[in-house]
Amino acid sequence: MFGTIKTSLVLAALLVSPTLVWAQEPQGEIEAKARQTLESAAETADAVAEAVDKSNQAQEVSAGILTPIYHLAETFAFPAFYWVAFAIMVTGVVSFALQLTLGKLVVLTRAGFSPSEILSDALGLVVGLIGLVLTTQAATENSSFTESAAAVLSAAILGAMAGFVFYWWGQKQELQAVAGRRRTTATNSHKETG
Repeated sequence: MFGTIKTSLVLAALLVSPTLVWAQEPQGEIEAKARQTLESAAETADAVAEAVDKSNQAQEVSAGILTPIYHLAETFAFPAFYWVAFAIMVTGVVSFALQLTLGKLVVLTRAGFSPSEILSDALGLVVGLIGLVLTTQAATENSSFTESAAAVLSAAILGAMAGFVFYWWGQKQELQAVAGRRRTTATNSHKETG
């Protein structure tokens, strides 16, 4: 616990000290320095990206990453793939959206709070949303899935129902974790006083 506090204080000091120095400079100079730093970072990033793009080793590693994905995409080229993928992405979006809103409210009513769970659920929601967009885009370009209202609606309804089930399971696990942390805290307090 003390190590975390100490690390936090050091980070806070590092973040505040440039701010204090910059606060003594006129606003225009700060903006110019910030713009210059961003431009320099962009130029450096472009140079690194260009060098990596020209590297044969990087090309081989890139192909090694993409080739299995291409093979998997070929394996998944069955007619109902986009229906299944769309339903799965809707499941993820619904589940994580409910966990971030209703689930966290329920946990807060039990005096529980877990930043790691919030970040995990937020990441799941972002991944689900990106997956849903990419699945829809790919389905539009490569299949007739998006042309069938029945296919889209059935996948969305099934995904929403499954998402609610996954939300319920996730909320149940979070409440069990809150209860477990309470028991651990109570046991440790009892040991210290006893």
